[in-house]
Amino acid sequence: MQQAADALAAAIGSGDQGARATLDNELVAATTAWRTGQVVYLPAADFYIAAGGASATVRVLDAITAGKHDAVFGGGRRDEERARAKERIFSMRDEFGQWDPRNQRPELWSLYNGRHLPGEHVRVFPLSNWTELDVWDYIESEKIALPTIYYAHEREVALRDGMWVAITPVTPVRDGEEVTRRSVRYRTVGDMSCTAAVLSSAGTVADVITEVGLSSLTERGATRADDRMSEAAMEDRKREGYF
Repeated sequence: MQQAADALAAAIGSGDQGARATLDNELVAATTAWRTGQVVYLPAADFYIAAGGASATVRVLDAITAGKHDAVFGGGRRDEERARAKERIFSMRDEFGQWDPRNQRPELWSLYNGRHLPGEHVRVFPLSNWTELDVWDYIESEKIALPTIYYAHEREVALRDGMWVAITPVTPVRDGEEVTRRSVRYRTVGDMSCTAAVLSSAGTVADVITEVGLSSLTERGATRADDRMSEAAMEDRKREGYF
């Protein structure tokens, strides 16, 4: 599992360099946290790529508790999944890292309240109101280079529960499954054990934009097996502290 996780981390960018580049701008530089050296980069590969879900939740909560962080930024969007659609941009977590969807603060006129008691913290999702198409439009406008895994490539896959799962040491073929080589790409890159590919011929940003615009399934709905465990799988995980 760790070797596979290391390989994927290398493919999409490891360490905190991506986060540093993202936060290297005038808006962030003007904040008190940046000026006083209180911006901390959490290891996304460890939290999200190497066995996500329940095990990732434990690592996230341990890191937040150890660092006594007041706010933790994430890239979640409301269009990804119905539980995320309920979440605010400033999402409060109690002293156990848990989320209560019935106890959220209003955000009228884009005014955000980050006040919290000792032991509590805030999850901040600046891209909450973006869509998958917004993300790709931004990638195109800013000419952002992406790993090839986000574009069409050939890979050995098997159809499992309506999703195209790559055949790897982490996700080996199961009895009765037929392995075939297809042109696929990944709409989201996460836990290898439960993230599937989609059939695609999109080899450029423009191709992906067209494909996403025509899709009737969200990226997580089309690719995440852990979200299919129950109707409320994501919400249940988020209540326990999942990002």
